[in-house]
Amino acid sequence: MWIMSEPTELYDEEDAFESAGLRLSVDLSALADNWRDMARRSGRARASAVVKADAYGMGIEDAGEALYLAGARDFFVATADEGATLRLFAPDARIFVLAGIWPGLERRFFDNDLVPVVSSEEQLAFWMGTLSNYGDYPCALHVDTGFNRLGLDTADALLLASDVSRPASFSPVLVMSHLACGDDPSSAMNRQQLESFQEVSAAFEGIESSLAASAGIFLGPEYHFDLTRPGIAVYGAEAVKGMPNLMRPVATAEARVVQVRTVRAGGTVSYGGTLCLDRDSRLAIVSAGYADGYLRSLSGAGVPLRQAVTEGACGFIAGHKVPVAGRITMDLTIFDVTDVPEGLVRAGDYVELFGNNILVDDAARAAGTIGYEMLTSVGLRHERRYVETEE
Repeated sequence: MWIMSEPTELYDEEDAFESAGLRLSVDLSALADNWRDMARRSGRARASAVVKADAYGMGIEDAGEALYLAGARDFFVATADEGATLRLFAPDARIFVLAGIWPGLERRFFDNDLVPVVSSEEQLAFWMGTLSNYGDYPCALHVDTGFNRLGLDTADALLLASDVSRPASFSPVLVMSHLACGDDPSSAMNRQQLESFQEVSAAFEGIESSLAASAGIFLGPEYHFDLTRPGIAVYGAEAVKGMPNLMRPVATAEARVVQVRTVRAGGTVSYGGTLCLDRDSRLAIVSAGYADGYLRSLSGAGVPLRQAVTEGACGFIAGHKVPVAGRITMDLTIFDVTDVPEGLVRAGDYVELFGNNILVDDAARAAGTIGYEMLTSVGLRHERRYVETEE
């Protein structure tokens, strides 16, 4: 009869990271430096920090605390649950909830001192009713200036601003909008939205205004108003098309090599046999797949995207870039390491999926997507380690 023995010792966090099949290193110094850089670029405006989607996949607890210690005192989250978590690490910050408030969430907001962003006539009506029961409480007002996503129509916002019958308890502390084409400085839509928002901002005289997220900050002082909302740039990814990325990389994702195998010329690789090798090859199979956010569209062959973008993604190991071979699967990806000197890649080693050597935006382009999706798709199976390094 087989009897399970008692565990002799629990792994500490460092042991867990060193033995993990998937791991994510988050450089909190780079994160803080990037935020300070965006704060400087915001000029006279105050810079907030956007930490929605679990701080773009980096972990809202550690990233939020690092940004708070760097000086951020205004934060934007997507949901009330994110705001409640962040409150533990940013005790006296203003935390805006972009999804706004809905019936049943009142205590969540009030108990954690969260500021709802009111974005529709329905939310506005509910919020007015809530104030009649609970008394004065701050909110933010989101106005749509052409994006056609969330926000009150500009005309309705202007009517609200001039409505002398609105309750005195309705006291927005911020009026905000969002640019649709901020990442394209040549787009005429930026100027159109700016002029529309300037009209709204003037109508809500004495209330702070916010228009620019990361890309908008680079458009210049006219777009900064009172509060900027840097997000993607803080996490080290590109914010503006065609502009060199001056931010420090924050995240490094790695996957362990499970096996190295040799395959003769003419052998096929992965599902569908879509890659036929034209030389004797060495292949490294690593423990990352699309279930971990390493998107199937990154595959080296056998996916529709390869008809438009010839090359798939690359990893980095032993000082060499190595291409993805064949289709990425749910839990495993195959890299061609034939051009890495033999003996330098062994089972147990780690391939960088993105980081300092494979920039997250380059990986995203190979997948036909953007850095935002690559970062926020990082799966729960990544063991995280938070480090502080100097540039």
